Amino acid sequence: MDADHRAAWDEQRRQAVAGHAAAFEAGRAAEAEQAGRLLTGFVRRAAERGLAPVVLRARAFDGHATYRTRLRGWYLKANRSVAVGEDGLFYVLSVPSSLRARFTGADVSPSAPRLIVGAGGGDGETMPLEQLLQRRLDAGAEWP
Repeated sequence: MDADHRAAWDEQRRQAVAGHAAAFEAGRAAEAEQAGRLLTGFVRRAAERGLAPVVLRARAFDGHATYRTRLRGWYLKANRSVAVGEDGLFYVLSVPSSLRARFTGADVSPSAPRLIVGAGGGDGETMPLEQLLQRRLDAGAEWP
């Protein structure tokens, strides 16, 4: 293959990869938007049902320590690993171990919500977001 053909092939490959990446990102953005609507609806319905938000705690990656956060919301799993904040955003409540966080609390940033919670996480525990939200609403005040 001469240099011109090789350059053309390389450019074609770069364009294909860029196209796939753009399509993937567009799909993720659409998924996050749809999941965001589910979360906003959950916050509204939780308020209608009188489900009070709680102060959320984050767990260290190693599982040994938990830390206060400035967040209030509703845990979605019994293990308290994910939650919906009062702000309608999705939070994964895992943080690095930190001596500072023991005293000042942990900062947890919102995560892009997925329609399948746990997808790609590797632990095998996946569940549709809509099902998690409904299960939490149905549990009422009786939540672990």
